[in-house]
Amino acid sequence: MSPLPATLPAIARARVRAAVRRRSSMTASEAADRALLLRLLSLLLQYPDAELTGARPALAAAVAALPPSPAAAELTAFTDWFGGQDPDALARHYVEMFDLRRRSSLYLTYYLHGDTRRRGMALLALAQRYRAAGWEIDGGELPDHLPVVLEFAALGGPGRGEAPLRRHRRGLELIQHALTDAGSPYRHLLTALCGLLPPPTEADLAAVARLAAEGPPAEEVGLDPYGHGEFAPPGTFTPPAQAAPTQAAPPRQDDAG
Repeated sequence: MSPLPATLPAIARARVRAAVRRRSSMTASEAADRALLLRLLSLLLQYPDAELTGARPALAAAVAALPPSPAAAELTAFTDWFGGQDPDALARHYVEMFDLRRRSSLYLTYYLHGDTRRRGMALLALAQRYRAAGWEIDGGELPDHLPVVLEFAALGGPGRGEAPLRRHRRGLELIQHALTDAGSPYRHLLTALCGLLPPPTEADLAAVARLAAEGPPAEEVGLDPYGHGEFAPPGTFTPPAQAAPTQAAPPRQDDAG
Protein backbone atom coordinates (compact mmCIF):
# COMPACT_ATOMS: atom_id res chain seq x y z
CA MET A 1 0.00 0.00 0.00
CA SER A 2 1.10 3.57 -0.57
CA PRO A 3 2.36 5.58 2.42
CA LEU A 4 0.04 7.97 4.17
CA PRO A 5 0.22 11.44 2.58
CA ALA A 6 1.04 14.47 4.68
CA THR A 7 -2.08 16.30 3.53
CA LEU A 8 -4.57 13.51 3.11
CA PRO A 9 -7.59 15.23 1.50
CA ALA A 10 -5.58 17.22 -1.06
CA ILE A 11 -3.45 14.30 -2.21
CA ALA A 12 -6.33 11.82 -2.21
CA ARG A 13 -8.27 14.16 -4.47
CA ALA A 14 -5.28 14.66 -6.75
CA ARG A 15 -4.74 10.93 -7.13
CA VAL A 16 -8.29 10.43 -8.37
CA ARG A 17 -8.33 13.35 -10.79
CA ALA A 18 -8.26 10.98 -13.75
CA ALA A 19 -11.26 9.10 -12.39
CA VAL A 20 -13.19 12.33 -12.01
CA ARG A 21 -12.80 12.97 -15.75
CA ARG A 22 -14.48 9.67 -16.59
CA ARG A 23 -17.96 9.91 -18.07
CA SER A 24 -20.45 9.41 -15.29
CA SER A 25 -23.86 10.50 -14.16
CA MET A 26 -22.10 12.08 -11.17
CA THR A 27 -20.81 15.60 -11.20
CA ALA A 28 -17.07 16.08 -10.93
CA SER A 29 -17.48 17.16 -7.30
CA GLU A 30 -19.60 14.11 -6.44
CA ALA A 31 -17.13 11.76 -8.09
CA ALA A 32 -14.23 13.37 -6.19
CA ASP A 33 -16.10 13.08 -2.88
CA ARG A 34 -16.90 9.41 -3.56
CA ALA A 35 -13.30 8.66 -4.46
CA LEU A 36 -12.08 10.37 -1.30
CA LEU A 37 -14.52 8.33 0.77
CA LEU A 38 -13.24 5.10 -0.79
CA ARG A 39 -9.66 6.19 -0.16
CA LEU A 40 -10.47 6.86 3.49
CA LEU A 41 -12.10 3.43 3.79
CA SER A 42 -8.95 1.89 2.31
CA LEU A 43 -6.74 3.65 4.84
CA LEU A 44 -8.94 2.94 7.86
CA LEU A 45 -9.16 -0.78 7.02
CA GLN A 46 -5.39 -1.18 7.03
CA TYR A 47 -3.51 -2.61 10.00
CA PRO A 48 -3.23 0.14 12.65
CA ASP A 49 0.55 0.45 12.73
CA ALA A 50 2.39 3.46 14.18
CA GLU A 51 2.04 5.45 10.96
CA LEU A 52 -1.71 4.97 10.76
CA THR A 53 -2.39 5.62 14.44
CA GLY A 54 -0.20 8.70 14.26
CA ALA A 55 -2.36 10.01 11.44
CA ARG A 56 -5.62 9.69 13.38
CA PRO A 57 -6.17 13.44 13.78
CA ALA A 58 -5.71 13.99 10.02
CA LEU A 59 -8.01 11.09 9.20
CA ALA A 60 -10.70 12.37 11.58
CA ALA A 61 -10.45 15.84 10.05
CA ALA A 62 -10.79 14.42 6.53
CA VAL A 63 -13.87 12.44 7.57
CA ALA A 64 -15.40 15.50 9.24
CA ALA A 65 -14.97 17.44 5.98
CA LEU A 66 -16.98 14.93 3.93
CA PRO A 67 -20.39 16.10 2.71
CA PRO A 68 -23.22 14.77 4.90
CA SER A 69 -24.32 11.26 3.89
CA PRO A 70 -25.09 7.91 5.54
CA ALA A 71 -21.58 6.70 4.64
CA ALA A 72 -19.95 9.80 6.13
CA ALA A 73 -21.94 9.27 9.34
CA GLU A 74 -20.65 5.69 9.58
CA LEU A 75 -17.05 6.85 9.10
CA THR A 76 -17.56 9.50 11.78
CA ALA A 77 -18.78 6.87 14.23
CA PHE A 78 -15.71 4.77 13.47
CA THR A 79 -13.15 7.58 13.79
CA ASP A 80 -14.73 8.70 17.07
CA TRP A 81 -13.91 5.24 18.45
CA PHE A 82 -10.63 4.84 16.58
CA GLY A 83 -9.22 8.12 17.83
CA GLY A 84 -9.72 7.28 21.50
CA GLN A 85 -8.20 3.79 21.62
CA ASP A 86 -4.79 2.73 22.87
CA PRO A 87 -2.64 1.74 19.84
CA ASP A 88 -1.83 -1.69 21.28
CA ALA A 89 -5.52 -2.38 21.90
CA LEU A 90 -6.30 -1.31 18.34
CA ALA A 91 -3.71 -3.73 16.96
CA ARG A 92 -5.06 -6.62 19.05
CA HIS A 93 -8.62 -5.90 17.99
CA TYR A 94 -7.66 -5.72 14.32
CA VAL A 95 -5.84 -9.07 14.45
CA GLU A 96 -8.75 -10.71 16.26
CA MET A 97 -11.32 -9.43 13.78
CA PHE A 98 -9.51 -9.86 10.47
CA ASP A 99 -6.72 -12.40 10.96
CA LEU A 100 -8.25 -14.93 13.37
CA ARG A 101 -11.84 -15.11 12.08
CA ARG A 102 -12.65 -16.70 8.73
CA ARG A 103 -16.00 -14.92 8.42
CA SER A 104 -14.37 -11.49 8.51
CA SER A 105 -11.16 -12.03 6.55
CA LEU A 106 -10.32 -9.12 4.24
CA TYR A 107 -9.22 -11.39 1.35
CA LEU A 108 -12.27 -11.19 -0.90
CA THR A 109 -11.65 -14.06 -3.33
CA TYR A 110 -11.65 -16.46 -0.38
CA TYR A 111 -15.42 -16.08 -0.02
CA LEU A 112 -16.08 -16.76 -3.68
CA HIS A 113 -13.60 -19.59 -4.29
CA GLY A 114 -12.20 -20.80 -0.96
CA ASP A 115 -8.68 -22.23 -1.06
CA THR A 116 -9.05 -23.71 -4.54
CA ARG A 117 -7.36 -23.39 -7.90
CA ARG A 118 -10.16 -21.08 -8.97
CA ARG A 119 -9.00 -18.63 -6.34
CA GLY A 120 -5.53 -18.61 -7.85
CA MET A 121 -6.99 -17.75 -11.24
CA ALA A 122 -9.16 -15.03 -9.70
CA LEU A 123 -6.12 -13.47 -8.05
CA LEU A 124 -4.24 -13.50 -11.35
CA ALA A 125 -7.18 -11.91 -13.15
CA LEU A 126 -7.43 -9.18 -10.52
CA ALA A 127 -3.71 -8.41 -10.75
CA GLN A 128 -4.01 -8.25 -14.55
CA ARG A 129 -6.94 -5.84 -14.21
CA TYR A 130 -4.76 -3.54 -12.13
CA ARG A 131 -1.90 -3.69 -14.62
CA ALA A 132 -4.23 -3.01 -17.56
CA ALA A 133 -5.35 0.15 -15.78
CA GLY A 134 -1.71 1.22 -15.34
CA TRP A 135 -1.62 0.50 -11.61
CA GLU A 136 0.94 -1.72 -9.89
CA ILE A 137 0.55 -2.81 -6.27
CA ASP A 138 3.74 -2.88 -4.24
CA GLY A 139 3.63 -6.63 -3.55
CA GLY A 140 3.09 -6.28 0.20
CA GLU A 141 -0.48 -7.56 -0.04
CA LEU A 142 -2.52 -9.84 -2.26
CA PRO A 143 -4.55 -8.10 -4.97
CA ASP A 144 -7.83 -9.15 -3.31
CA HIS A 145 -7.04 -7.57 0.07
CA LEU A 146 -9.93 -5.18 0.68
CA PRO A 147 -7.81 -2.04 1.30
CA VAL A 148 -6.05 -2.70 -2.04
CA VAL A 149 -9.37 -3.21 -3.85
CA LEU A 150 -10.71 0.00 -2.31
CA GLU A 151 -7.67 2.00 -3.37
CA PHE A 152 -8.10 0.75 -6.94
CA ALA A 153 -11.79 1.68 -6.78
CA ALA A 154 -10.87 5.22 -5.72
CA LEU A 155 -8.39 5.55 -8.57
CA GLY A 156 -10.43 3.83 -11.27
CA GLY A 157 -13.83 5.40 -10.70
CA PRO A 158 -17.37 4.05 -10.33
CA GLY A 159 -17.28 1.89 -13.47
CA ARG A 160 -14.06 -0.04 -13.99
CA GLY A 161 -12.57 0.79 -10.61
CA GLU A 162 -15.49 -0.39 -8.51
CA ALA A 163 -16.20 -3.51 -10.56
CA PRO A 164 -14.20 -5.81 -8.22
CA LEU A 165 -16.22 -4.52 -5.25
CA ARG A 166 -19.48 -5.30 -7.02
CA ARG A 167 -18.23 -8.76 -7.97
CA HIS A 168 -17.46 -9.54 -4.34
CA ARG A 169 -20.68 -8.02 -2.97
CA ARG A 170 -21.61 -11.24 -1.14
CA GLY A 171 -18.28 -11.50 0.61
CA LEU A 172 -18.53 -7.87 1.74
CA GLU A 173 -22.02 -8.54 3.09
CA LEU A 174 -20.73 -11.52 5.07
CA ILE A 175 -17.87 -9.46 6.55
CA GLN A 176 -20.34 -6.74 7.55
CA HIS A 177 -22.62 -9.26 9.28
CA ALA A 178 -19.69 -10.93 11.05
CA LEU A 179 -18.35 -7.62 12.37
CA THR A 180 -21.82 -6.61 13.52
CA ASP A 181 -22.29 -9.93 15.32
CA ALA A 182 -18.91 -9.44 17.01
CA GLY A 183 -19.79 -5.88 18.08
CA SER A 184 -16.71 -4.50 16.34
CA PRO A 185 -16.63 -0.78 15.47
CA TYR A 186 -15.14 -1.84 12.13
CA ARG A 187 -18.73 -2.70 11.22
CA HIS A 188 -19.23 1.01 10.55
CA LEU A 189 -16.70 0.89 7.71
CA LEU A 190 -18.29 -2.14 6.06
CA THR A 191 -21.76 -0.66 6.50
CA ALA A 192 -20.56 2.52 4.77
CA LEU A 193 -19.03 0.51 1.93
CA CYS A 194 -22.04 -1.76 1.40
CA GLY A 195 -24.25 1.32 1.31
CA LEU A 196 -22.28 2.64 -1.67
CA LEU A 197 -22.90 -0.52 -3.70
CA PRO A 198 -26.11 -1.80 -5.32
CA PRO A 199 -28.32 -3.38 -2.66
CA PRO A 200 -28.06 -7.17 -2.31
CA THR A 201 -30.60 -9.31 -4.10
CA GLU A 202 -32.54 -12.15 -2.52
CA ALA A 203 -30.07 -14.53 -4.19
CA ASP A 204 -27.18 -12.58 -2.66
CA LEU A 205 -28.67 -12.81 0.83
CA ALA A 206 -29.32 -16.54 0.43
CA ALA A 207 -25.73 -17.07 -0.71
CA VAL A 208 -24.43 -15.08 2.27
CA ALA A 209 -26.47 -17.26 4.62
CA ARG A 210 -24.98 -20.39 3.01
CA LEU A 211 -21.48 -18.95 3.31
CA ALA A 212 -22.00 -18.19 6.98
CA ALA A 213 -23.30 -21.71 7.64
CA GLU A 214 -21.06 -23.81 5.41
CA GLY A 215 -18.00 -21.71 4.59
CA PRO A 216 -16.44 -21.22 1.14
CA PRO A 217 -15.65 -24.02 -1.33
CA ALA A 218 -12.90 -26.48 -0.42
CA GLU A 219 -10.29 -28.05 -2.68
CA GLU A 220 -10.77 -31.78 -3.13
CA VAL A 221 -7.13 -32.56 -3.86
CA GLY A 222 -4.05 -31.17 -2.18
CA LEU A 223 -2.35 -29.23 -4.95
CA ASP A 224 -1.19 -25.64 -4.60
CA PRO A 225 -4.22 -23.48 -5.51
CA TYR A 226 -2.23 -20.22 -5.79
CA GLY A 227 -0.22 -20.75 -8.94
CA HIS A 228 2.94 -22.26 -7.39
CA GLY A 229 2.95 -19.86 -4.45
CA GLU A 230 2.95 -16.63 -6.46
CA PHE A 231 -0.14 -15.31 -4.69
CA ALA A 232 -0.11 -17.35 -1.49
CA PRO A 233 -1.04 -15.30 1.61
CA PRO A 234 1.83 -14.53 4.02
CA GLY A 235 2.69 -17.60 6.05
CA THR A 236 0.93 -20.04 3.75
CA PHE A 237 2.78 -23.34 3.37
CA THR A 238 3.78 -23.98 -0.24
CA PRO A 239 4.76 -27.61 -0.92
CA PRO A 240 8.32 -28.07 -2.24
CA ALA A 241 8.93 -29.37 -5.72
CA GLN A 242 8.70 -33.14 -6.00
CA ALA A 243 12.05 -34.85 -5.68
CA ALA A 244 13.42 -36.99 -8.52
CA PRO A 245 12.59 -40.68 -8.13
CA THR A 246 15.19 -42.73 -6.28
CA GLN A 247 16.91 -45.35 -8.45
CA ALA A 248 17.08 -48.88 -7.02
CA ALA A 249 20.57 -50.12 -6.22
CA PRO A 250 21.81 -53.05 -8.40
CA PRO A 251 21.66 -56.46 -6.69
CA ARG A 252 24.79 -57.63 -4.90
CA GLN A 253 26.67 -60.59 -6.32
CA ASP A 254 25.89 -62.80 -3.26
CA ASP A 255 22.13 -62.17 -3.80
CA ALA A 256 22.21 -63.60 -7.32
CA GLY A 257 20.74 -67.02 -7.93
